[in-house]
Amino acid sequence: MPPWITHLLALLALPEYSLGTVFVVSFISATLLPLGSEPAVFGLIQLNPALFWPVILVATVGNTLGGAVDWWMGYGAHQAADHYRHSSSHTKALAWLERLGPKACLLAWMPVVGDPLCAVAGWLKLPFWPCVAYMAIGKLARYLTMTTALIGVSAMF
Repeated sequence: MPPWITHLLALLALPEYSLGTVFVVSFISATLLPLGSEPAVFGLIQLNPALFWPVILVATVGNTLGGAVDWWMGYGAHQAADHYRHSSSHTKALAWLERLGPKACLLAWMPVVGDPLCAVAGWLKLPFWPCVAYMAIGKLARYLTMTTALIGVSAMF
C-alpha cells in the first residue's frame, strides 16, 4: 500500500473522524481498488453501538458514490474500447445486462464482480440515476446484513 494511503488511514482512525473514515473507506472500496469497508463499519459500530444507523447510512452513501464513479468510468471506457464487443462471452454478458437494465446494479454489493458491474452499466449507457438507486438498495442491504451478522457472531464470544 502506498505510504500516503497508510498515512491517510492513520489520520482517519482518530475518533473525531470516525464517520469520515467510514465514508472514505466505503467510497474507495466501491471503486476498482481492492479494499473492503466492512471492517471499518463493523469496528466503529463495535466501539460506539449508538452510531449503528449513521454508520450504515454513511457507508451506504460512500459506497454508492463510489459505484457511481465506476459507472462514469465505464461510460468513458465505452468511448475508447468499442472494438472488444465481438467476443462471445462479452456479447453474452452484455446481452444479460442489457436485458436486466439498471436492476442489474442491485448486484453491485457482490465481492469481485459488483464494482466492475457498475462500470459495465456505465459502458452500456444504462440510465445513471436508476442505476445509482439500485446500487444504493443493494449496498444498504449488504451493510445491514453483514453488520448485523457480525454483531450477532461477536455477541456469541
